[in-house]
Amino acid sequence: MKRILVSFFILFILLIVAIILNVNIGSVEISPVKIFKIIFLENYREIKEADIILKIRLPRMLLAGILGGGLSVSGFLLQTFFRNPIAGPFILGISSGAKMAVGFLMLVMIDRIGNISLSLSIIGAFVGSMIATGFVLIFAKRVKSMSTLLIIGIMIGYICSAVTDFFITFANEEEIANLTYWAMGNFSGANWEMVSISTVIILSTLLITICFAKPIGAYALGENYAASLGVNIRVFRIILISLSSILSSTVTAIAGPISFVGIAVPHISKLTFKTSKPLIIIPATFFCGAIFCLYCDLIARTLFSPAQLNISTVTSIFGAPIVIWQMTSKNKLGNVN
Repeated sequence: MKRILVSFFILFILLIVAIILNVNIGSVEISPVKIFKIIFLENYREIKEADIILKIRLPRMLLAGILGGGLSVSGFLLQTFFRNPIAGPFILGISSGAKMAVGFLMLVMIDRIGNISLSLSIIGAFVGSMIATGFVLIFAKRVKSMSTLLIIGIMIGYICSAVTDFFITFANEEEIANLTYWAMGNFSGANWEMVSISTVIILSTLLITICFAKPIGAYALGENYAASLGVNIRVFRIILISLSSILSSTVTAIAGPISFVGIAVPHISKLTFKTSKPLIIIPATFFCGAIFCLYCDLIARTLFSPAQLNISTVTSIFGAPIVIWQMTSKNKLGNVN
């Protein structure tokens, strides 16, 4: 218990530092005192620096944290569902399915329905992610090797990407540019509407996920064990995959595909807290994911300022070595079969 409290306290400190750095650091220098006054004193919100803080840095910081946490919990649910340490939205083709659906809306349907709202993009991404997930589940019943299932997931991702490329063939340059910019994955262009919608969807889904902590823990010990405790396995599997898809599709619709967060962060939280209890790991994974993406986004927008890296470039650099280390560790999750 002491380790858990200390770990949460460390996460809290890291989160506060990440928030301060993300709000303070940028191409325009603004003193910490002035930032404090802009945020908390209304009469300072008329100065020119207020727009930078209130319309750019704050919503981007909040969006990165919320989406990073949601994507990490999505990865945890998929790893629990497939009992595989490298299962994740990006690897299993779920993000590619969401990208395919959003690409369909942005390139094919936009001329027919006009402006694509954020809500419609999220719904489309969810439908696309469920299509990809459905195919993965179909093959999951036919193959026994988890490594084979992961390869199938990657192939489904390639198919979804091929369909997206087919849409691009018949799109105009402006539509292609918009899709390409979105597909690179980034938190730039964040606004308060994005923050509000993502907060409602992700935090409500997180709360529901925490409510299922006990059956998730039982399911992680085996389907037979969970069934012996009264868990309806068929219904529970649908709930688990639906919660994961809601989280990952929301992230993909708003910020584009982001790699390795959903795979690496659950391992970070388990190693930090030295437990696999869902009631602890679920919120821990959310906070770890938020912190991870906040620091990655800070690096992405400041390392080569004024040029910005896409967020997947940074998350891959830090996330991929964690996954490699986990897969090669002698006493961890080296066997995926």
